[in-house]
Amino acid sequence: MFDRRKHEIIDLSLPIENSAVDAWPPRIIRWNHREGARMHGRSIGINPDEFPHGMSQAWEEMTLITHNGTHMDSPWHFYPTSEGKPSKTIDQVPLEWCIGDGVILDLTHKKAGELITKQDLVDSLDRIKYRIKPLDIVLIRTDAYKRYGNLDYMEAHPGMGRESTLYLLDQGVKVMGTDGFGFDKGFRRMAEDFRRGEKDALWPAHNLGEEREYCHLERLANLDKVPVPHGFTVMLFPILIERASAGWVRAVAVVEK
Repeated sequence: MFDRRKHEIIDLSLPIENSAVDAWPPRIIRWNHREGARMHGRSIGINPDEFPHGMSQAWEEMTLITHNGTHMDSPWHFYPTSEGKPSKTIDQVPLEWCIGDGVILDLTHKKAGELITKQDLVDSLDRIKYRIKPLDIVLIRTDAYKRYGNLDYMEAHPGMGRESTLYLLDQGVKVMGTDGFGFDKGFRRMAEDFRRGEKDALWPAHNLGEEREYCHLERLANLDKVPVPHGFTVMLFPILIERASAGWVRAVAVVEK
């Protein structure tokens, strides 16, 4: 049970905002309280000046994709089928996958555009003396989130690959995440590798979803602020969007003080 005296909640999410550097940037229109009075008044036939102080409720109108901000990719995002069955959309992802024991693997030594290998993960686990168990939620710390808002943010992270992702799946992991812009390498680096002849360079971790069912999160934050690499609870519940390839997440870590 959560006890405010004994537990601390650490926000692992990035905001959705107009200024975000993104391949598909969100657009937010903000209606203030006076505009709310005008719009409510128009809809119910009341003069806006008759509202208390001439004001009513404020709200926002947003245009964005499900992959803006901190979000969870569903198996449907990766491929129409997974393990020979129709892929789960985000509204079909079991909630049991979305809360569990968190494990943070420190990969901050990997540079932007580099591949995170299976051996990198094994070495990180050895350093924290931890063995992954089924349904652990593994979070890849790169600290690339600190570049959020800068022009290089989309390319600032190292990327997971087929073998490293497969290694985690073989341990029984169903949900994993990264504090980088994407789970694989940056778009430009993948394109460069592909042009150099690496035919499997384009989204290898995503593409693995055809063979193995799993979800991953992108654009987490503050993994460096979690004081322990394991022994905490992580909650990553996606917004319920019908038949969607992803859902926005307010990710948190619950840590004993």
